[in-house]
Amino acid sequence: MPSTSLQNNALLPRHIAIALLAAVATLFASNHVAARLAFDEGTGVLLAVLVRSATALAVLVALLVWQRKTLRFPPGAGRWQLLAGLMVAIQSLCLYSAVARIPVVVALLLMNTFPIQLALLTWALGGPRPTLRAALIMAVILAGLVVVLDVPAWLTSPEALGPDWLPGIAFGLGAAAAFSVALWTTERHLAAVGSTLRSLLTMLTVLVLMVVAGALQLVPGGMALPASPVGWGALAALALFYSVAFSVLFISVPRLEMARNAPVMNVEPVASLLLGYLVLGQLLSGIQLIGGAIVLGGIVALSLSPR
Repeated sequence: MPSTSLQNNALLPRHIAIALLAAVATLFASNHVAARLAFDEGTGVLLAVLVRSATALAVLVALLVWQRKTLRFPPGAGRWQLLAGLMVAIQSLCLYSAVARIPVVVALLLMNTFPIQLALLTWALGGPRPTLRAALIMAVILAGLVVVLDVPAWLTSPEALGPDWLPGIAFGLGAAAAFSVALWTTERHLAAVGSTLRSLLTMLTVLVLMVVAGALQLVPGGMALPASPVGWGALAALALFYSVAFSVLFISVPRLEMARNAPVMNVEPVASLLLGYLVLGQLLSGIQLIGGAIVLGGIVALSLSPR
């Protein structure tokens, strides 16, 4: 049994914490780029989520055994845990579906609107109203999204951006909405559940739902196997990148001072922009890059807000 718990470990020096978070964000971006490569090679979205969830679940079980934590599940939390797992499953499916249709960086920028949706959801369900500063930042983020999505060009000539552009945007925003509900549920109703157990049950729920959806063929082609060795390699890579990033973040969180350093995770869309260009040949226009910078700046500013 470890002599000291993770919670008692000293904080890492800030430059190391920032470098570690940037590396984790890059691994998450690599996961999404690998996913797009796998989808381009015929891999089904359900299969990709299933493989990723199974790998992450194996990592969590190993962590649980290693930490030798006592598993305590508060009475009455079951239905909320199920809801959180369902929302994470929907978020995973929607995000991968967006990645399969639009540039990876655009999908991640849409996903990163979840702080806005979470703030509005919390307010709608009786929580504090967003401050004027937060509301202004949200407006700036939305304006940046209009630019990065090239909405004027789409309205003028919808066919220029391809038939998958609008569904891709819808899936990206849907992923953010599902993740917001999952975060709200976790914060309000699952705070008493240990983080390891909560994460394990969430991944288990996602895995079971993917198996059921695949068995019932709820998503046409969702369980399609990769059509080439490149597709198989990309499928293995997305699971590996996600699981390494997940486990490093999970183990290190108590030492990273997340309240102060969490905005570093917004490096993910930037890393996906570079990797998307190098691996997939995806490139945004100059005006879209400006819009992306506006969105990222707004997200960082929002995450630094006291409320």
